[in-house]
Order: sequence, then structure tokens, then C-alpha cells
Amino acid sequence: MKLIKEIERLKDLIIEVRRHLHMYPDLSNQEKDTRDYLKAVLEEEGIENIKTFDDNFALVVDIKSDEKKPYLAFRADMDALPIMEKNEKPYKSRKEGIMHACGHDGHCAVLSGFLIACNKYKNELPFNIRGIFQPAEEAMEGGSEELIKKGVLKGVEAIFGLHMYPYLKTGEIGYKYGEMMASADMFELEIFGKSAHGARPNEGVDAILTAALIINSLNHIVSRKIDPLHPAVISMGTIKGGKAPNIICDYVKISGTVRTLNDNVRQNIKEMMENAIYGICKSMDAKFEFNYIFGNPELVNDNKMVDILIEAAKKYAKPVDLKLPVMGGEDFANYLKVVKGAFFRLGCCNEKKETCYPQHHPKFDLDEDSLIIGAKIFAQILKEYR
Repeated sequence: MKLIKEIERLKDLIIEVRRHLHMYPDLSNQEKDTRDYLKAVLEEEGIENIKTFDDNFALVVDIKSDEKKPYLAFRADMDALPIMEKNEKPYKSRKEGIMHACGHDGHCAVLSGFLIACNKYKNELPFNIRGIFQPAEEAMEGGSEELIKKGVLKGVEAIFGLHMYPYLKTGEIGYKYGEMMASADMFELEIFGKSAHGARPNEGVDAILTAALIINSLNHIVSRKIDPLHPAVISMGTIKGGKAPNIICDYVKISGTVRTLNDNVRQNIKEMMENAIYGICKSMDAKFEFNYIFGNPELVNDNKMVDILIEAAKKYAKPVDLKLPVMGGEDFANYLKVVKGAFFRLGCCNEKKETCYPQHHPKFDLDEDSLIIGAKIFAQILKEYR
């Protein structure tokens, strides 16, 4: 297959792209340098149809074979994380306190190599190809929704995406039918009490005690209000309040996250939380403001697209059934609400190369041999797709 041989020829360039992006990472919604670098690389390799936007740093690349043919889309996210890198590699991050600790630099390198190969043989492709370099995946609501509104899925019949995965070895890919990842929502709660001397608590309204009762009650929602066959998580991440040890606290702020795998549960859990908060605040004479922010939905793969993925991956990797979903979120889910597609895990763990640290770890790194495997799987999907 010509595309595969071309990807093999591009191995050094793919690794070069990954290392450059790793050295010069950009945070969410700040990916201008990343975008400009990728655009320059693709243009230098002869790709002409590249679209940028005035109000975000996305890059959308079309490789057109025939105007009458549908598009298959492939997505890579671009943003890094506010983490200080602790690796001592030649390509270590040059930006203080910022690193690609989740592998998005690898995603961009895979997609770049794949698109360059496709462009060389564009007149022989069975489909038109759209490459989506997406900003702000790590942001609360993710950058995919904005791009969908801008029409990046117009004419697209199916979409595929991957994520580096240090829990699988290089040469393995992880797949999952149906629900693969959870929705990821956030909430903020402000509790307003009344200050008083700590020796006269009856003269005040204790916001800290009210918060404690609310936290206890919210943690019971999952165990007593949600069907145990539908996983859900409510986690309080921050709590702030109080001025001195001898003063009844008059204000507490709590924030946290909610994860579900079922959309009905997701819609109902907000009301359950609000009812619990209302009841406790009323009994304690406190007031409250509750803000629930819907983030990315649950990620649900199309079963037929997973079949195609498995057949494509078999040529170059060992497919591993992940069996169970995870409660982490991923804004690729928004694309799958609009068109069919599949998301998969690309193994990048190599103990000899010390690339088995988990994502978001300051020593996260990836086995660069996995990048070529990812690009080949993208290419093989073109042959397997029906």
C-alpha cells in the first residue's frame, strides 16, 4: 500500500514534528505558535487547502480526491498542560511550567504524517480526507463544540481519533464498543450564612456546618439515588471558607465535578443535587447559589466504526478490548453526537525507554515508535472503511 510506504518514509519528519511541539507547548486557547508551526510544515510538504480561523487557533486541512466523494475526518488535539516537566530529554519543554503531559504533541505528529502521505497520493484516495487540528481539548467545555458550529463536519461521513495510552504497550491499541468515556460536568456552590462569635453559635448561621452536611448528602446521591447499573461520580475538589478559629463562618464556596455514562442520569443528577442543597440550607437558615456547568457529553463509539478500526489496526498492532469505560472525559464525544465514528487508545508504553508514566504526570513521555503505528492505522482505515 503506497500510503503505508510513504508514512514509513516520513518517520523522521513525524518524530521531528512531535519533538518540536513537545519543546514548545501551548496551553488551551493559546495555541497560535502550535498552529503556525503545523501550518508551515504542511505547506512545505505541498498541502494547499488549509483553513484557519480568526477567533480560535484551529487548523482544518482538506485533501480532496473527488468533489463527489464524502469526507472521512481525523482529529488531533493541540493543547498542553500547566505542568512542570521533570524529564531530562533533549526535547524537554522549553516553556517553564508547561508541558505536553497528555500526548497531544504525538496526536498532531500522527495526523501531520498521515495528511502529508495522503496529499502525495490524493488522486488515488477512496475518500476525501479532512484533518482537524483542534485547540482547547483540556478546557472545561472543549474546543470541538465551537468547531462543529463552524461547520468542520460538513460533508463528513465518519470521524476517527486516537489518544496516546501509557497503560498499553507500544504495538497495542485499545478499543471499546459503545460507551467509552464519561460526560464531564462541573459545579460551583456558594453558601451564605451569618457570622457570630464562636462562643455564641446560636446567634449565627454556620456556613461551614451547612457545607459539611451538604457534602455528606451529595455523596449519598450516587449510592442511594442512582441506579447502580449506571455509573456516576460526584467529587468535591475545593472548599474555601472561614476567617478565624473563633468566628462562625458566614461564607463557603465549594466546587467539584460530576461524571456519568448515561445521559438520563446526567440530566437528573443536577436536580437531585439542587434538591439536597435546598433542603439542607433551608433547615440551617442559610442561603445558596448553585451553578451547574454542563461540559462534554459521554463518548459513545459507533459499533460498526469500531469493527473497521479493529480490522485496520490488526495489520500493525494488537487490538485490545478495553471492556470497561472510564470516567474521564474527552471532547471528541461532541463529534460523535453529530456523525458516526470511533475513538481509540494508542499504546505508547516502553519500559526500556521509560515511557510508561500516566498522563498528566510530570515525567510523562511516549515511545515515538507508536506514532508511526498510529499513522498507519489511520491510513489502513481508508482501505477498510465501507
